[in-house]
Amino acid sequence: MAIVVVGGHSRSVGKTSVVAGLISALREFEWTAVKITQYGHGVCSADGAPCDCATADHSWAITEEKKRDAESDTSRFLVAGAARAFWVRTEQGRLAEAMPALRQRLERSRHVIVESNSVLKFLYPDLYLTVLDPDTEDFKTSAREFLDRADAVVLRGRSKTGAAWRGVSLKPVAERPVFRITPPPYVTPEIVEFVRRSVGAARRANSLRSDQRRLSRG
Repeated sequence: MAIVVVGGHSRSVGKTSVVAGLISALREFEWTAVKITQYGHGVCSADGAPCDCATADHSWAITEEKKRDAESDTSRFLVAGAARAFWVRTEQGRLAEAMPALRQRLERSRHVIVESNSVLKFLYPDLYLTVLDPDTEDFKTSAREFLDRADAVVLRGRSKTGAAWRGVSLKPVAERPVFRITPPPYVTPEIVEFVRRSVGAARRANSLRSDQRRLSRG
């Protein structure tokens, strides 16, 4: 199993569209897709509604998407061709509590694609893509924290003046591949081929490690 994570520096920069585009273009990988949403205080993770509860059973929730009406992001993943799709909802700072249950749900997946930045605190994916839009000034703390782990940058738009991000250095990704997109589409043939090669390499490496473990036990 290979794990791909797609993050981004802010909301509405195209993360969901990039994930859906990769699922559609690489259906042979039989993706299990995951969207992670962290709510602020006062919002219940069970249903996203205003809530004053602070009990453990409301700190996180995981829902498997079944509908294909494309009204939710996870439904979009199924419509794009994902084998399964999950929506993980947690209070801010409590994603760690949901991770054991999420890992259990993903155990038998062929390949996994996750829309999130914060999940990088708890797993090391085989590929991490970060979506950057120079015309969107906000830059999430989580995106800044993990910028140096990005394997490639998906750069949205045609801005020639550079990003208006204050106090954010892009040196960690200065040597990384950059794929420019002008939506639509959100995924280009170059991005698809990059992901295909990366997942293939990860599968071969994982298979080799499995073989070595079997030999060492024998």
